[in-house]
Amino acid sequence: MNTFPEVHSAGTATTERPVVLLHGGNVANWMWEAQLPAFGDRTVLTPDLPGFGERVGERWPGLDAVADDVVARVTGYGVDGPFDLVGLSLGALTALRVLARHPDRVSSAFLTSAPLTPAGAGMRLYCAVQSAFSRARWYWRAQAAVFGLPEDARARYVEHGLSVRRETASAMAAEVCAGGVPAEVGRYTGPLLATAGEKDSAAVRRSLAAIARAAPQTRSRLVPGRHHIWNVEDPELFNGVLRAWLGGAVDPRLVS
Repeated sequence: MNTFPEVHSAGTATTERPVVLLHGGNVANWMWEAQLPAFGDRTVLTPDLPGFGERVGERWPGLDAVADDVVARVTGYGVDGPFDLVGLSLGALTALRVLARHPDRVSSAFLTSAPLTPAGAGMRLYCAVQSAFSRARWYWRAQAAVFGLPEDARARYVEHGLSVRRETASAMAAEVCAGGVPAEVGRYTGPLLATAGEKDSAAVRRSLAAIARAAPQTRSRLVPGRHHIWNVEDPELFNGVLRAWLGGAVDPRLVS
């Protein structure tokens, strides 16, 4: 697999806050490749989470420890002040833990596709199927199709899905299936945008209400016509939404 950098620097001339992008599960930091050209004026950090990408050999230490790892990694890259935080799917779950444990480090947060509803029978079956077929190429190809990924992104998604250790996938899935929002999220009082694709699962869409209950300042929106990994599915829309949010506005194309 090709190495993808974690730091994408805009140079010393920028006065904008850094943006930290946290990837989803069963992918890695390369999922943000289509965002980088649109944010060349910002320093962008795309850390690999433990167990994924260049860190695929590491064990999954639990969401709290992963959140601490993100902040330590970002600090290690020279960012010792506040940053704008973006997370998708597993990255959104991690971002919630960052908000709960390190609220002073985040200036604004954009969370999308967060699966926070405790797993019902359907989700438990999904996790069991993924565990059973995680070494099967056809399974990851089918997943890529379900997520609406464009053809040029599917091969990379399949290869990385095959690379994730079974122990990592099982430990991560157990935490995701448990659901819930950390109570300490209320410590974060800054701007927070929470979105879900209109064609994402009902469980993910219902999770918007859970985020809003924990953080009343949340602005919740649906992304019309989009699935789970919509930053890859529709980079132009995602980049526009993120650009608007970094400027303090909610993109009018989102649906209340």
